[in-house]
Amino acid sequence: MKDKGNKGLRLYLVSLSRRKKRLLQVCTDVVLIWLALWLSFIVRLGIDEMYNPILEHPWLFLVAPLVAVPLFIRFGMYRAVMRYFGNDALVAIIKAVTLSSLILAVVVYWYSNHQVVIPRSIVFNYWWLSLVIIGGLRLTMRQYFLGDWFSGAHQLPFKHRDEGATKVAIYGAGTAGNQLLAALRMGRAMRPVAFIDDDRDLANRVISGLQVYTPKHLQKLIKETGAQEVLLALPSASRARRREILALLEPYPLHVRSVPAFADLASGRVKVDDIQDVDIADLLGRDPVPAQGDLLEHCIKKQIVLVTGAGGSIGSELCRQIVGLRPKTLLLFDHSEYNLYNILSELEQRIARESLSVRLLPMLGSVRNQQHLVDIMTTWRVDTVYHAAAYKHVPMVEHNMAEGIINNVFGTLNTAQAALQSGVANFVLISTDKAVRPTNVMGSTKRLSELILQALSREAAPVLYGDSSKIARVNKTRFTMVRFGNVLGSSGSVIPLFHKQIKHGGPLTVTHPKITRYFMTIPEAAQLVIQAGSMGQGGDVFVLDMGEPVRITELAEKMIHLSGFSVRSEQNPHGDISIEFIGLRPGEKLYEELLIGENVLVTRHPMIMCANEDYIQWDQLKQNLEALMAAISADDFKTVRQLLRDTVSGYTPGGEIVDWLYERQRQEP
Repeated sequence: MKDKGNKGLRLYLVSLSRRKKRLLQVCTDVVLIWLALWLSFIVRLGIDEMYNPILEHPWLFLVAPLVAVPLFIRFGMYRAVMRYFGNDALVAIIKAVTLSSLILAVVVYWYSNHQVVIPRSIVFNYWWLSLVIIGGLRLTMRQYFLGDWFSGAHQLPFKHRDEGATKVAIYGAGTAGNQLLAALRMGRAMRPVAFIDDDRDLANRVISGLQVYTPKHLQKLIKETGAQEVLLALPSASRARRREILALLEPYPLHVRSVPAFADLASGRVKVDDIQDVDIADLLGRDPVPAQGDLLEHCIKKQIVLVTGAGGSIGSELCRQIVGLRPKTLLLFDHSEYNLYNILSELEQRIARESLSVRLLPMLGSVRNQQHLVDIMTTWRVDTVYHAAAYKHVPMVEHNMAEGIINNVFGTLNTAQAALQSGVANFVLISTDKAVRPTNVMGSTKRLSELILQALSREAAPVLYGDSSKIARVNKTRFTMVRFGNVLGSSGSVIPLFHKQIKHGGPLTVTHPKITRYFMTIPEAAQLVIQAGSMGQGGDVFVLDMGEPVRITELAEKMIHLSGFSVRSEQNPHGDISIEFIGLRPGEKLYEELLIGENVLVTRHPMIMCANEDYIQWDQLKQNLEALMAAISADDFKTVRQLLRDTVSGYTPGGEIVDWLYERQRQEP
């Protein structure tokens, strides 16, 4: 009943109008000033010799609030929100009380020379008593409104414990850690119980009411505080350092999450208390190489840029990076209205927030329609095209061969030929490591797309595919291809799937115990794509340095551990979440490669290499494409596969044809 009464009073005080709150504060301060003044006489004269100062010096009790309250108003003491009362407000109180005491001292000195003598030490007593009473009451009221009287005193037996709140330890006792602590105490959804910090000088000390533990005392921390989660408050730490910390925390039954990076905090996109799951990029531990500004801007700044597949994982990140490089116009091209709307809304908000002078043009359409692409590129006089539109999900394309080939191969062909017809200066294809010695249709379509650009780039005046007029077109377009592996968090990738499976209690499904993949963050990949596209001379196949391949099984285990769970296995049958191996899917490889041949050249960027790949002459490639389209039109999937084998070097299908239409045809008599 008492708690309900306190809560009701808090809600009543918080709900008062601002005018009533300020009036209540002023009246309270007047009473506190009188109390401080009265106590200053007691401290100076003692109780035995004390006379009633109110009766002896009524003028003093009238002058003191008349001097102090205007100064309190001037220093903003009534503008501070009590629940968010902090160091700045305390400094304002010290300044206001000190200045009011000095003015009162002048008045007392002047009056004492003419009337009754008042001990000068009264003013000093009034000063420190006012600081203690006025400042102390505000700190007390802050704790009252927060409902957190013993914050950090988790070991006290009389402390009221909120058993419903998750107990968390904060890794990092610096500025970000203390800001996070303040935010968590206001939110009440989590209960901070300790700090963890690498600084040995802070070990066993108390900061903001919480004891500081070193990483080697994690087991002791868990035992003493009952911590269930660790929040990483290290926004400026490098990925390599964060990887070390995650490796240190992994053996313990703690769910690890983090606050955003400083770049996101500074941009205003997120706040300190926007806690998120650990970025998988931290597990990889590789810090991105700083971008080279001239390469980023070369094909974008003050130019008209078109991105196909603008609503996809890579396409949308390309758009984000391009907007920051200040093109004149950015055309967003996508066949999905929903995806196009999402990226358009996001970029419009950013342009308004950052006052960027970039024009956005959302374009609905399909890369299957070459004339529509020509119209767009010609009308808007596009300078640079980033071609990210493609079907990328390996099993999906394997089951839908015709659609995958038409969209990926002929979509690229249409877009490239439209760029050539329109006089586009730069054309960059987003390719994949699955194009290297592919075992699936998707990989073979991407390699075939590369071959198209390689062939076109070597033709000064090619006769285009499907052009019945046989007119040679002057080629002014510089075609470039950028090949890289998996990106973290892209649609259809394994990381979001693992997060979802962990959320539902498992199991985590992995295709094979030995399967490995290259990984890179989407922003890093997009940034490198833009830089690589600026370096090509024409027909270049650039390969991004993806670091070391990652075993998917190890990645799954780390994600389970850092989510606060244990892996269930034969060695640990009582674990929380199991890992199940479901077998390789159609067309899937155990490992991916980035190079077909051994000839690779370094470039001016340490993360970008240039591959020297074989190519097919344009006239021969056109014949192969015509035969491929004829086989697709006839639903002749065996011929389709054979043509892919003949055209794409190293294409070795992993099994039988699994196209759904082909399967149905085989079942029919």
